[in-house]
Amino acid sequence: MIVRRWVLVAAAGAVAVLGAGPPPVPAGTVPARAVGAAGPWGEAVGVPGLEALSHGRATQVVSVSCPSPGNCAAAGDYWKHGDRQGFVVDERSGRWGRAIEVPGLGALNTGGRAEVNEVSCASAGNCAAGGDYQHSGSHPFVVSERNGRWGRAIEVTGLGRAQALVLSVSCASVGNCAAGGNHWDADATQVFVVSEKDGRWGRAIGVPDLGPLKKGDDSDISAVSCGASGSCVAGGADERGQAFVVSEKDGRWGRAIEVPGLRALNRGGGAEVDAVSCPSADSCSVGGQYTDGHDDGQGFVASEKDGRWGQAIEVPGLGTLNRGGLAIVLSVSCTSPGNCAAGGWYTGASFPSQGFVASEKNGRWSQAIQVPGLAALSKGGHDTIVLSVSCASAGRCAVGGNYETRNGQQGFAAVERDGRWGSAVEVPGLRSLNTGVHAEVDEMSCASADSCTIVGNYSDPRRLHGFVTKSSATKLSLELAH
Repeated sequence: MIVRRWVLVAAAGAVAVLGAGPPPVPAGTVPARAVGAAGPWGEAVGVPGLEALSHGRATQVVSVSCPSPGNCAAAGDYWKHGDRQGFVVDERSGRWGRAIEVPGLGALNTGGRAEVNEVSCASAGNCAAGGDYQHSGSHPFVVSERNGRWGRAIEVTGLGRAQALVLSVSCASVGNCAAGGNHWDADATQVFVVSEKDGRWGRAIGVPDLGPLKKGDDSDISAVSCGASGSCVAGGADERGQAFVVSEKDGRWGRAIEVPGLRALNRGGGAEVDAVSCPSADSCSVGGQYTDGHDDGQGFVASEKDGRWGQAIEVPGLGTLNRGGLAIVLSVSCTSPGNCAAGGWYTGASFPSQGFVASEKNGRWSQAIQVPGLAALSKGGHDTIVLSVSCASAGRCAVGGNYETRNGQQGFAAVERDGRWGSAVEVPGLRSLNTGVHAEVDEMSCASADSCTIVGNYSDPRRLHGFVTKSSATKLSLELAH
């Protein structure tokens, strides 16, 4: 049986939901009326033009970015005649256009395997995306959009003959972006960063390491975020099992440093940065995981203020929830310094994963809580997970992910209002579509308090499909104002 992956996109007068994400992950609140039984999300619809590109074969959306209400870009890949190609699709003034193959990528992709891993938009019609393609090995590429028109994909230069891929992209302003990824040879995997300045991509540089490399050492980069032009942060894990951050200041990348304070927490020797969010220059937050002295996985957050990193801390309250000994922060979103939200999962006493959220207000993190309503949706005793968090303003965020029941996996979304989380709701219409018992929300982007976009997928008995839901911006505003 061939499982085919498609797309989910949601557009709402000013709200959109979009995406098809990765394979399933293994195994104080607002009253429910504030969000309503169905929540602010509408019915699922397909991504225009994507089936025509794939001729009915598998597709997936992996990333979405919305710089303003009703103006987004999404990206992913599709299969056609046995080859895998990357695509992009734009929403303008609340209306999704038709998906197109990334211009120029087909000519580069002689090996028949290309993918887009992330897209980021500085303003409507001004975005960048990155990923990899095959041509006698794996090669990294970036592609930029200007004034609503996508240019041609170009290979990232400066890496010699090493195989490589772009994993993360972030744009602070039009023509000023950064990307990060991994490159490898027979001996080791290392990380690189590359910057775009005034619409021109430079050469990639290897991230200066934290210590002398030995044959077989490996490093990994997970995320990049830019708070201003020429001011970005990337994070990941080094070859010694320590989490690192590396900063770009005034267009120049510095040396990687260990996340301050994390070595003391990471007594088990396995830490990594999994998420980065920079709301302004010299102010960022990161989240991820570490291994404590009992060999348990725990979730952490750390913040940079005015260019200086504070000490990493365990997410308050997460250790108490994490009775199964495995927790991780998968997503962080900040709207201003000291005002963020984070989400991920932890394991309960009987070991199923449980999705959590935690909010930061004026530099102080609240206690982590299980997403309200998730236990009721999953009927208890089944896995739930938060995959994405996006904040439009302080205390106004949304999360999405999936939950399992005895009948399969479904996608959910939940909204935060004034620092209080409402109940998770199943994405409307998804249950009837999801006849193959697998559905999830993989990523979301909130351009304003009444405009969010989600990405995910569902399955029928033979294949996976993507979906988008349409909703009314007015409706969402009323839901949030309740």
